[in-house]
Amino acid sequence: MTGDLPGGTQTPGIELHQILYPTDFSDLSLYALRYACDFARSHGAALHCLHVVDEAYQYLATMGPDSITIGPPPDDLVEAAWSQMSDFVTRHLSGMPFPVKSAVMIGRPFMEIIRYAREQKIDMIVIATHGRTGLKHVLLGSVAEKVVRKAPCPVLTIRHPGQAFVMP
Repeated sequence: MTGDLPGGTQTPGIELHQILYPTDFSDLSLYALRYACDFARSHGAALHCLHVVDEAYQYLATMGPDSITIGPPPDDLVEAAWSQMSDFVTRHLSGMPFPVKSAVMIGRPFMEIIRYAREQKIDMIVIATHGRTGLKHVLLGSVAEKVVRKAPCPVLTIRHPGQAFVMP
């Protein structure tokens, strides 16, 4: 596949063999799956579904030498995430005409997404954006924004049409 640029210059076509779809299993993330599947289908690419268990899930009950963490052990969270991923793939990706791979990792979501993209030689990432602005954006950050800035490949961000856009 080739394309024409102004002036008649030929460019090589876009080849996508590996597409990464990071998900937090939210409705917003599910909307982005439509785009990821369409790209995988039209390019005959493998679709990688990745969920990252945020390592910041545990908070210390007290600060000091006797502090304890609150929450389930990391292995339990990863096991639960694998179960959720399995259900997700069965429900939304069974019978697709392209290969589907799934993975669950633990760590800082944006870092693990980027690491996975590098290790798997991903050609494009399709990620949902929650569209947070203002204080929510400052406090929670934006995984999608960090992925866009640091990814080793193109990133398509998808905002659900039902999300209200608020001017900053």
